[in-house]
Amino acid sequence: MNNKTSQSLSQTRMVYGFHAVGVHLKTAPQAVQEIWFDPSRRDARMRQFLQRLQEAEITPIEADSARLSRLAGSFNHQGVVARVTAAPPTHSLDDFLDNLQEPPLLLVLDGVTDPHNLGACLRVADGAGVHAVIAPKDHAAGISAVVAKVACGAAETVPYFMVTNLVRTLNELKERNIWVIGTSDDAPQTLYQADLRGPLALVLGAEGKGMRQLTRKTCDALISIPMHGAVESLNVSVASGVCLYEAVRQRAQS
Repeated sequence: MNNKTSQSLSQTRMVYGFHAVGVHLKTAPQAVQEIWFDPSRRDARMRQFLQRLQEAEITPIEADSARLSRLAGSFNHQGVVARVTAAPPTHSLDDFLDNLQEPPLLLVLDGVTDPHNLGACLRVADGAGVHAVIAPKDHAAGISAVVAKVACGAAETVPYFMVTNLVRTLNELKERNIWVIGTSDDAPQTLYQADLRGPLALVLGAEGKGMRQLTRKTCDALISIPMHGAVESLNVSVASGVCLYEAVRQRAQS
């Protein structure tokens, strides 16, 4: 597989919100360069956060809400912003899969361009124990401060591979005996009828459009999520959670 590297916050960037900053402090404290906080926020959550910084011997910088908004590029900073340097990409997708010690569980996102949806998908993927998330370079959101905020730290823990040619990558996954299963409203079977216990790549498209046609044709099988109400589809992050946790349930029983 050519030209595939894991994308993270590969240079100095801002992250904001208690979850995103907290995960950096927990998993990569050496990457945290500076932290700003709003001294006018005196609630229990802020007190606990400042106590954590004190225990880590980190001295935060006071800043008002307006400055924090400028630093974060968002008003939703919760009074906490950090400048971090993430570790550079260390894996190609090939190397990553070669080093896995258990059957892969992968999430493939085709056409998910909204950063809020990507962040939510990464959060779901982290919770379900997904080994990596894969997306096309030309048809997907990249990792950003917004993604990191919505992901609540999962942007730092779940490898995210952006690939040059998604169909070629799916075919190469199939050569590794990874079963590629796509989701579609008109699939002949539901996810509860499918066997999701082995090496698996679940492919989901953006809400509404779904997977691109060539992506769909490349899948080994298609499954649907049963819909019993008035709405016709689920948000891609919700659909990801439904499918991934069914795979997790089946794997636990195998």
